[in-house]
Amino acid sequence: MSRRLRVGIVGAGIGAHHAAAFGSLPDLYSIEAVCDLDQARAAALAAEHGIARVVTSYEDLLALDLDIVDICTPSHLHFAQAAAALEAGRHAIVEKPLAGSLAEVDALADIEVRSGRRAAPIFQYRFGNGFRKLMHLKAKGALGKPYVATVETHWRRTARYYDNPWRGRWSSELGGALITHAIHAHDMMSEVMGPLASVYALTATRVNQIETEDCAALALRAESGAMITLSVTLGGQREESRLRFCFEGLTVESGSPAPYEPGAEPWYFVSEEPAVLRKINQVLADYIPCADRWTGQFVALHAALADDAPMPVAIADSRRSIELLTAAYYSSHSGEAVRLPIGRDHPFYDGWLPAMSKRVA
Repeated sequence: MSRRLRVGIVGAGIGAHHAAAFGSLPDLYSIEAVCDLDQARAAALAAEHGIARVVTSYEDLLALDLDIVDICTPSHLHFAQAAAALEAGRHAIVEKPLAGSLAEVDALADIEVRSGRRAAPIFQYRFGNGFRKLMHLKAKGALGKPYVATVETHWRRTARYYDNPWRGRWSSELGGALITHAIHAHDMMSEVMGPLASVYALTATRVNQIETEDCAALALRAESGAMITLSVTLGGQREESRLRFCFEGLTVESGSPAPYEPGAEPWYFVSEEPAVLRKINQVLADYIPCADRWTGQFVALHAALADDAPMPVAIADSRRSIELLTAAYYSSHSGEAVRLPIGRDHPFYDGWLPAMSKRVA
């Protein structure tokens, strides 16, 4: 499938970033329609990108002759809209979070198999050349034994950000800083450190008067034995995203000053051992740069669909992300460390909302 893929975007908020990425790839994609309940906002996005069709009904969008439905709506709509797209014979691109529970993720995986279509969860931070160099080293076996990792997502959100009918509410956003803001950096951590064995989490609402958490601290242990700490706040006065990994003989640290592009260069590969540095430089010599963020993911997605190849980001990747969220919310709720993997008999397998929403004062 080397032809241009016809895309319909639903949600003209974050969908505007997707539209710009698709628009930069005119040989690969054609945006056929944009859908939003706010017709004026949809029309403005359509006019900006020369999109011919504007609709306000998701059903009307699914009725169009499309290859892909790109879901950029509020979090609580993602699972149902992705399922509907797959069942209608469309591939589905889905912004984070893919779903609100492990049960929904597993159901979507079953629908994907039955439909013969593909689901593409969005994790655009993976497609930064600094981070991809680290993953290139991992793929080539050039990383030593992992010791520890730290991830800091220190962003700033004021009350004005929550002047929105769905943000900051369990029923519509499905969570707070962990699910909406730090999820990308935590996905990057998991890509590097591999499967997790245990999660202990503290969450709190300290910055804004909202239902969901806006601060969190997590202590994780990977199956490898490596230890990981995650720090999250929406009260940072200087927005930063920072990832740091310590391996045997090598320390790797993100260096991009842009808080929403932590995967971008520069990344730093530091060692006191000349032999290690020589090996790192030799392996990176054949690294091929890619396009960043959504553009990079959409290039890789088109190639996967064209060749019927593994997806650059698959449902299984998003399941790992939802499992971490499930464990974090259960740990915060119960005060206990959670062992992974989480099975179908876990109290939060079907979702954390019933329990977590009861904590709202």
